[in-house]
Amino acid sequence: MAVWARQVSRWCCLLNAARAVEFPRRLRSGGCTAQACREFAPLAVLPAGKEVVLWRLQACRHVSVGSCSPPDSAKDGSFSSPESNLPSVQQEQAEVETLPDLNAKILDEDWDDIPPSSALEVISEEEAVQIIAEPLLPIQSSTLRDYVDHSETLEKLVHLGVDLSQVEKRQKAGQLLLTLDFEKDVKKILLFLKDVGVEDNQLGPFLTKNPYILAEDLEALETRVAYLKSKKFGKSEIAQMVSRAPYLLLFSVERLDNRLGFFKNELGLSVKKTKDLVIRLPRLLTGKLEPVKENLQVCQIELGFQRNEIQQIVYKTPKILTASKKRLRQTFDYLHNIMGIPHHMLTRFPQVFNSKLLRIRERHMFLAFLGRAQYDPAQPSYISLDQLVSLPDEVFCTEIAKASMQDFENFLKTV
Repeated sequence: MAVWARQVSRWCCLLNAARAVEFPRRLRSGGCTAQACREFAPLAVLPAGKEVVLWRLQACRHVSVGSCSPPDSAKDGSFSSPESNLPSVQQEQAEVETLPDLNAKILDEDWDDIPPSSALEVISEEEAVQIIAEPLLPIQSSTLRDYVDHSETLEKLVHLGVDLSQVEKRQKAGQLLLTLDFEKDVKKILLFLKDVGVEDNQLGPFLTKNPYILAEDLEALETRVAYLKSKKFGKSEIAQMVSRAPYLLLFSVERLDNRLGFFKNELGLSVKKTKDLVIRLPRLLTGKLEPVKENLQVCQIELGFQRNEIQQIVYKTPKILTASKKRLRQTFDYLHNIMGIPHHMLTRFPQVFNSKLLRIRERHMFLAFLGRAQYDPAQPSYISLDQLVSLPDEVFCTEIAKASMQDFENFLKTV
């Protein structure tokens, strides 16, 4: 009996659960749990010994009947038969079978909508030591070193040998590198430079001097190289020019053409000599033209060289075009007015203008002290200007001055 009572009690609980699920839908449909009520009708004839169980079942029945609206009634107020409601019940059962599993959906939504843990949430010490905090990216910094650990581009450029401490000194170069993506922006430029002829060990120094090329359009760079090839510059010559003048490829085709035309017309050189001039000193194409024009005027007006002499001097020693005007004046004054070197001799050995004036003065004074300061090729014991300035001290003393190195050092102490 006790077992049977427990089973009946379990049935009641199951019935209540089922009604709880069906209750909202039946309210909308206006139906009643008549079929469920009929299923428990035979329990009314249970023996008297089961009063407690019967009372529970009747309570469930009364709650079920009273909680739903009455079924469709006839016009006289009488209830319709249960069989008349059967199709609607079967339809409802079919609807139940086609309804989605709302509980599963709600469960999934609950999992998706789990709020993130709060910063004020109390955690254990074990959880705290497992938290790995990433270093914060500085909002503002005066050095690129603070961004290397956060930027793949900077990290790989450092591996190539780029000196970031020099790059950040250039205007807006640091901001430029931080906006570039290595795979998308930098890699193609590196491959282009290697194809032009820049060696692997030169990529780092090249980008240190000219990081702006990383933001240039690849097609524009290829067009400029094609222009140089059209002017009969060889591949090795272009590689030499690009390596020695990193800013060369930043100049448009029009500017490059104007520069070549300027040196050809201003100096009166042939096309071949103009090419040789810029190959030996390619920064003539990238530097300012005003200092070049001023030096040409100094050589012609102040130093007194003729136009053809200037052509020879510039072709042999292109650096004169970019040298300091003050240095040119002082060197010429000492060579011409003190040492007595005429213009035509200076035209033959223009490399003397690239030497330090102190070196020229010390050696000339030592030769004059020994009585060997002879620079006229028509006289015996002639000493060329090239020998005067280009030989090391030991060779100069033994072969030109015919003295020892100690004699030369002792003489310098007296000057």
